[in-house]
Order: sequence, then structure tokens, then C-alpha cells
Amino acid sequence: MKKVTIYTDGACSANPGPGGWGCVLIYNGIEKEFSGFEDNTTNNRMEMMAVIMALSKLKEPCEIDLYSDSAYVVNAFLQDWISGWKQKKWCTANKKEVKNLDLWQTLLQLVDKHKVVWHKVKGHSTDVYNNKCDALARGEVDKFLQSRKVN
Repeated sequence: MKKVTIYTDGACSANPGPGGWGCVLIYNGIEKEFSGFEDNTTNNRMEMMAVIMALSKLKEPCEIDLYSDSAYVVNAFLQDWISGWKQKKWCTANKKEVKNLDLWQTLLQLVDKHKVVWHKVKGHSTDVYNNKCDALARGEVDKFLQSRKVN
């Protein structure tokens, strides 16, 4: 099974507002960067989209070390929030529907194809790849905001 390292990050200008996501995939020393934009979204959705888009780039099952500064995403797996949500028919302890259910379900389908080890990194610190993903995500938001100024 191929071993891949993935870094992800999401960003949002206002919350909700225009958002971007970025990811870096590393395999055999080769790095590939991807990023994208959504007009009206939240920071948590962009964090999730970064992971979804990164995993969707893989063409076969892989062993993955996945690094994210999103406690929301990482803790859902490391603290197994997802099992509780599923048992409660995708409701929280407060009996409210889990936010971003559409993305959680997509993410779970992708994660199930791979062996993922989740790593929480400190955001906006010295992690080069987390900073690179942050720059990719913010770059998408900045492009959108600049285009609005021009028009």
C-alpha cells in the first residue's frame, strides 16, 4: 500500500463568507498542491473540503498521515465523535442535526477507502506545510476579494 502524507487547511473571510481551502500531497518526495474556493461558506466547511479534496485525488487505497490544524475535523476522528453521531442518527448530544452533515458523509466515504492516521498541528506556527496550505487557502479568498474590487 502506498504511503502518502497530506497537509490541509481552510480559511474564511468572515464566517460565513468567502472561503478557500488548500492541500499538499506528498508521495515519494513529490509534492502536489491543490486549492479551491467557495463564495458563501464557513471556516469549518473549508477545513473539511481541504481534506475531502485531498483524499479525492488519490486513485487507490493508501496509508495516509494526514495533518490538519482543525480540531473540528481531527477530533471527530481521534475522539470518535462520529460513532456517537451515527448512533444518534446524526444528531449531537443536544439533539440537533450535526452541522455539515453532507460533508461528513462524503468525508467518511473517502476515509473508509484508506488507512488514515490523523495528526493535529498547531495552526499559524512553524509547520512549513501547514503554512503552505494556509497560504493556498487564503490565496483563493484573496483572488476572489481582489476580483470584486476590480469589477
